[in-house]
Amino acid sequence: MSAEDNLFGDGEAEGENYGRHTTGILPGHVLRRLIRAHREVVASEDLDEAQIQPASIDLRLGPTAWRVRASFLPGPKATVRDKLANAAMHEIDLTNGAVLETSCVYVVPLLESAEFSFRISGIANPKSSTGRLDVFTRLITDYAQGFDRIEPGYHGPLYAEISPRTFPILARKGSRLNQLRVRRGSPQFTDTQLKRLHAETPLVDGNADIDNGLALSVDLKGELGAHYVGWRAKRHTGIIDIDRRSVLDPLEYWDPIQASKSGTIVLDPDEFYILASREAVAIPPEFAAEMVPFNPLVGEFRVHYAGFFDPGFGYQAGKPPAARAVLEVRSREVPFILEHGQIIGRLVFERLTEVPSEIYGEGLGSHYQRQGLKLSKHFVD
Repeated sequence: MSAEDNLFGDGEAEGENYGRHTTGILPGHVLRRLIRAHREVVASEDLDEAQIQPASIDLRLGPTAWRVRASFLPGPKATVRDKLANAAMHEIDLTNGAVLETSCVYVVPLLESAEFSFRISGIANPKSSTGRLDVFTRLITDYAQGFDRIEPGYHGPLYAEISPRTFPILARKGSRLNQLRVRRGSPQFTDTQLKRLHAETPLVDGNADIDNGLALSVDLKGELGAHYVGWRAKRHTGIIDIDRRSVLDPLEYWDPIQASKSGTIVLDPDEFYILASREAVAIPPEFAAEMVPFNPLVGEFRVHYAGFFDPGFGYQAGKPPAARAVLEVRSREVPFILEHGQIIGRLVFERLTEVPSEIYGEGLGSHYQRQGLKLSKHFVD
């Protein structure tokens, strides 16, 4: 196969340890093998098999949290522990669970650490269920100058910064709030390649708007056939246990949003909304995607705090795309009128080093496969 015929143009050389391709995101079965060999990601306690996802690993909270005065980055000359010496207010034992309160900031060492080789890097994001609860969480490393990134060759501990924005949460040692994708090399994926992929395997139902990624628009007319077009989070609710599924009445935590004749809603500043994309999405098995979390060109709001889309999400071979993207939306400084069909975010795609042994929805207990408008797994359907 020539470089021109290859979708990526980098050949299909054997990667002895990392997969069929030499560069890309490491699939779950490769991550599992490396972790068992104490390479790249090291766990201080035995790995739970449920942590391994098709293209990522869930990260677990350790036994201690620090309530800190404010968010921080350590910078190129300091560790997180160095900064905690001045930023920490008090220590919290998570062994048997503790409440993390809204509008407070916490830093928690994770049970996993990184032992990255020189071509390995990482990118983190909140898990889907974390983002849908409006729990703002970011990964921090020693000497970091940015959140949610692990630089190539990094050896050291990992920390989660956690700030519940709307609901107080009950978390404990072992709770999984964020996830890590591990990448080998720095592969590029252009709009031209994305258009070719869509022509081979439809990524959305209907026309694809591809410009610096694949555009997704918002459904505000109830085209999904749901009773509501969205949910708006209530304030001053009860505590949500982050590890308990299908136990909460959604109406105690959310106000449903009915479709209007105009097909618009007004986003109030600093309120939190769950909406859904107008398009159905499919992520082919050899690819993963991430939604751009904020684009000031489309409006003063942030969309999708939990931006990872796994290989196989909404995908069924030979069938149209089957799952809507659920959008976690927060307006910024001013009220903003959002209209039906308005572009609200873009998906950027990246290839894996090889197809995962299991893809999203295949026996993994995937809660959001073939989803429409859907709250997090903590709520009764």
